[in-house]
Amino acid sequence: MEYNILSFIYLLASVTFIIGLKMLSHPTTARKGNAVAAAGMTLAIFGTIFLYNEEGASLGNYGWIFAGLAIGAVVGTLAARRVKMTAMPEMVSLFNGMGGACAALISIVEFDHLMHLPGLSGLLLVLMSASALQGLLLIILLGLIIGSVSFAGSMVAWGKLNGSLRDFSFRGQQAFNIALLLLILGLATYLIVAMPANALLLFYVIFALSLLYGLFFVFPIGGADMPVVISLLNSFTGVAAACGGFLYDNKVMLTGGILVGAAGTLLTILMCKAMNRSLTNVLIGAFGGNTATAAAGQSQGSYKEISLSDAAVVMSYANKVMIVPGYGLAVAQAQHACHELEKLLTAKGVEVGYAIHPVAGRMPGHMNVLLAEADVSYEKLLEMEQANEEFPTTDVVLILGANDVVNPAAKTDPGSPIYGMPILDVELAKHVIVNKRSMKPGYAGIENDLFFRPKTSMLFGDAKKVLQDLITEVKNS
Repeated sequence: MEYNILSFIYLLASVTFIIGLKMLSHPTTARKGNAVAAAGMTLAIFGTIFLYNEEGASLGNYGWIFAGLAIGAVVGTLAARRVKMTAMPEMVSLFNGMGGACAALISIVEFDHLMHLPGLSGLLLVLMSASALQGLLLIILLGLIIGSVSFAGSMVAWGKLNGSLRDFSFRGQQAFNIALLLLILGLATYLIVAMPANALLLFYVIFALSLLYGLFFVFPIGGADMPVVISLLNSFTGVAAACGGFLYDNKVMLTGGILVGAAGTLLTILMCKAMNRSLTNVLIGAFGGNTATAAAGQSQGSYKEISLSDAAVVMSYANKVMIVPGYGLAVAQAQHACHELEKLLTAKGVEVGYAIHPVAGRMPGHMNVLLAEADVSYEKLLEMEQANEEFPTTDVVLILGANDVVNPAAKTDPGSPIYGMPILDVELAKHVIVNKRSMKPGYAGIENDLFFRPKTSMLFGDAKKVLQDLITEVKNS
């Protein structure tokens, strides 16, 4: 009876995951979708704690279980409430890494349990068919390898995003990564097929090598490509969790892992398409790390500045203004001031929209989340393809802290690290105003030729301060 109730709870929780994921596809329902999925997960957790029963034995260890739940709930709540929007990408990486670590730990515990089965259980292991044993080992090792890579890679991504780690690469990095991955797969295959006497030692060697691969997988990848990495590692964690679902025959764990893995994979493909990168190159850590060859410090000519008053006049008397948000907007926490400027211009009869590049910011959807926080209407957020159609009829483009996603070098310079990456064609507008703190290169570490184009004017300063001053000038214009 309890098993039937628990099975129903798992089915219900799986349905809430699917409904929640669907609701996350639109900002107006995203918050409710999060709550629906969280409610399903909570139901599954407590159902497992109180209703799980195997061979007449309940789960037990309630003190340890609830202590862990309490600590995790407190730490997670405090971290989520205190995190700044600019630090959201590294928090996503950190939490994702914890998921990968959990999957790897499950594999470690289950393999150790398998190697030390006593009495009747040990006899069952001996009587188990070779194919069944190999299938069990395959699932355990997949969870270990994928979870370990996800954990180690996410920790490196977290460090690089918060500035504590730098890009690291060496000659032959790609060959080393491929050789290391093949070694891991070869050892895992040998363990599954031969089940040698030193299986436990070999298992931990695979664990250590997987952690090492996770480190070298992310170390050479440049910061401008980090959104792709975050998305890919997220899919890894989902697949690792799904392996745990297979291992325990747990439907809700399996469903949740498959959903995360599939969504992360699809998003990774979309990110690669947006950056014109090969998914194969992502898997071997082959892109984004060679920005040192770029002309990061070479001036390409002279640029012209525009005053606040002139910028206010140009935008106030324009028919259409497009705003391009970037990481500089997030750093300055200027999304609310940006929305206020938008409302002010709209009241003056100006058509205002936002051009969103798929990889603007430091994680997928970073700019969408940032602007949603300021109550910017979702209908005003134009994806890259839509925005590029609007630029030829746009009077003014206001770029707020974006750099690489508007760099013409992606289309004109074959030697550029970002060559071939689709960009926002802001230069097609009549006038381009770029707000930056200085002329320093962007996150990819390369110079932006856009700043020296005849249509471009530079408006230096902190994005929030500049926007607040612009608001004052627009009101007086």
